[in-house]
This record gives sequence, C-alpha cells and structure tokens, in this order.
Amino acid sequence: MSESTVQRLFSFIEKSPTAFHAVDTMEQELRAAGYRQLLESDVWKLEKGGKYFVERGGSALIAFRIPQTEGNGFQIMASHCDSPVFKIKENPEMEAEGHYVRLNVEKYGGMLCAPWFDRPLSVAGRLVIRTENGIETRLCDAGRDLLMLPSLAIHMNRQANDGTKYQMQKEFLPLYGDERAKGRFLEQMADCAGVNIENILSYDLYVYSRMPGTVWGADREYMSVGRLDDLQCVFASLEAFLDSGTGKSIPVHCVFDNEEVGSSTAQGAASTFLLDTLTRICDSFGLGMTEYRRMLASSFMVSADNAHAVHPNYPEKACPTNRPYMNHGIVLKYSANQKYTTDAVSAALFRKICEMAHVPVQTFVNHSDVPGGSTLGNISGTQVALHTVDIGLPQLAMHSPYETAGVEDTDMLIRAARFFFESSVKEIGSGQYCILHADFAAD
Repeated sequence: MSESTVQRLFSFIEKSPTAFHAVDTMEQELRAAGYRQLLESDVWKLEKGGKYFVERGGSALIAFRIPQTEGNGFQIMASHCDSPVFKIKENPEMEAEGHYVRLNVEKYGGMLCAPWFDRPLSVAGRLVIRTENGIETRLCDAGRDLLMLPSLAIHMNRQANDGTKYQMQKEFLPLYGDERAKGRFLEQMADCAGVNIENILSYDLYVYSRMPGTVWGADREYMSVGRLDDLQCVFASLEAFLDSGTGKSIPVHCVFDNEEVGSSTAQGAASTFLLDTLTRICDSFGLGMTEYRRMLASSFMVSADNAHAVHPNYPEKACPTNRPYMNHGIVLKYSANQKYTTDAVSAALFRKICEMAHVPVQTFVNHSDVPGGSTLGNISGTQVALHTVDIGLPQLAMHSPYETAGVEDTDMLIRAARFFFESSVKEIGSGQYCILHADFAAD
C-alpha cells in the first residue's frame, strides 16, 4: 500500500502548487464525496448526518460531518497548506543587458535558498479580475517549465563553495526569457486563466519548483518531492477524514494558510476561522456558548505539521535522547517553551489513540543549543482552547524546494488519523479521560 499512497500524495502535491490550488483540490475531492459547500456570508442550516465544508480567503478550508446522534465534542486535525516560496512582486518584469527579462520576487517564509538554483520553475496563483458588477477570482498555473535561477559559474566566483551570503534582490531574480519576452508575463498568466489581461485588477502569484516526486533508496524506502511540509499532513488528514466511519463526535478536517509567516492573517491559525466554524455548528442546533464550552472540554485537536528526522550527516544537531527517523512512526513534538502544545495529557491521549490504531510513535525535542521553529497548534489555541497535541511526520531538508521523507510515513498517519476521526475523547473526571471507539469498549 505504501507506494500506492505515495503516488496519490505526489498527485495531490502536483495539483497543489499554491495554497489556493491546494484548497481547490480538496474542494473537488470533498464535493465528489458528497460534501456541500457553506458560505460564511450565508445562514447555515445544518442537518444531522450532513457533510459540509467552508473556505476562507481561497486558501484555508474546514470540512466536518454531523453525526446522527448528538456529538460529544469535536475531533479536529489541523494542518497548513502554505510552503516557503518566492512571491512575484507588482510590476515584476526587469530587463537586463537588453537581452534578458527577469522577474522581481520576494521571499515568502523561511526557505533554504541554495536548492532553488538551476532547477526548473513555474508560476501559479490567482488572478482577481473585474466583472460587470464586481470582481472574481481565477486560479492560474503556467503548468510548464517557465523560469530558472541560473548559478554563477565557479570560474567567476572561486569562493562559491566556501559559503555564500545571498543578496536576495540581486541573485534571486528568475530568468523569464530573452528580449522577446518583454511585456508578456501578465499576458501569459491571463491566457493560463482564460481571461483578458485588461480585466486583471490584482494577483497573488508564486514561483514553485516543477521537479516531480520520486521514490528512491536501496529498497525504495525514501521519497522526495516539493512542499512535503505540510501537504503531506494535509493529504493524510483529508484521506483519513474521507475514509473514516461515523463516531460520536464531530470530525473536523482543518487546513490553515500562512503558517510559514506567523499565522496572523484572516485565514491563518491565529484567526477566528476555526472558532467561528465551531460556534456556528453549535448555533445551528440551538446550542449556546455554555454547551459549546462543554463540548470543547470533551474535544481534542491534533496539530499536524512535519518534524525533523535525524540527519545522517549532522547527527549532532538532534537531541541526544529524542531522535526520530523516517519510516519509524509518527513524531510527537515537545517544547518546554510551548512552541509546541504537547503536554503530558495530550501526549498520553495521542499515544493511546496510536496504540489502539497499531501505529508506532516517536518523540522530537529540539537540541537545547539549537533553537527550533513553532507551528499552528499553540497559535490556534489562543482562539479555541482545548487539549492539543503537536505531531508530524519525520523528514529531511525541511523548507527546501525538494524535501525527503519515508515511504511508509504517510500510511501511518492516515491510519492513526482515521482512528482519531472515528473516536471521541471524553472528560470523565479531573484529569481523567476515556477514548470511545466503536471497535473498543470504554477504556
């Protein structure tokens, strides 16, 4: 099953060059499975047994199902669909030497810069166009090798292999074409979206890597592709959500945008998107804030964002006693300073869920002398406070345009997430919780 899953993951990532495309890809799968779209501007009339999804900003999505019986709480898996890339600036074309046209870009997120050189690149995103009575958003994707960041030859920079401090405004201007390309970039993007260039009012366009995914290693145990962080978790959550059976709680597949730049946007984890969705679910069934808070007390959230595997060439960068490896299980992420939300209770609950689902678990803690990053779990908790655990799948080369993970990892998360969505975590006393699942008696 693992390589079959990997090929589906590769297909999902190929269809999702930007957060906007990732949401569109998820929407298509949800509609095909009978889910109905809700608009935030509409009155929601939810029904028991109903299947729904709502998006915000075109780049964040929440899907949920209402059980036939009254839900005990919410079982939420949250991930993010943005990745570190280059965003194309306004008025992007830049001439050079009368023979080249380059594009002016800026960094989005904390990327590894060097791997972007000498790699086929393309452009995707959204165009906002005028309509008769307003505006409309159209997705676009050049869908072919369009750009390149050529390296300077070693002959002209003999110190190139001695470490380089990059000048972003000079060295990261992708080559678009020769002198004949002048004035054609937005016209080309308009053609991709099937619109007239005169109707484009604005755009969000990004450079992305076109390298296809590959499975490799002595026993084909590894895979590499772009945007594994965090589309691997998004894909696993969606597959498990769509394949999971009915439980006593409301399963929620939640995907935020802008995690790579701090989450503090209308569609990020710091926004009210999740809060608004959960309270509106309660409102639709006549449940007030007291009932909403009672439901949160018997709810659980898994914040799923990939984790660092021990690097074979830099083993000293990992914690001496917490050393996750690819193909060895889902990674529980800890931080004393609450960069990750995992505590003893949430870790124990997740370990128990994985134990019941027969999925192995590893642990990650930063090396005490190496500061690490954060993720969306603790940020989301400022809006929706509930038991949350931070987990991820182990990978190498995080924030490179070509990342590496284990072939078996995605299946492990799908299996655990499926069990999670079918379960309920119920508070039964101070510091006491039971996990309810149709295949198990209360434990």
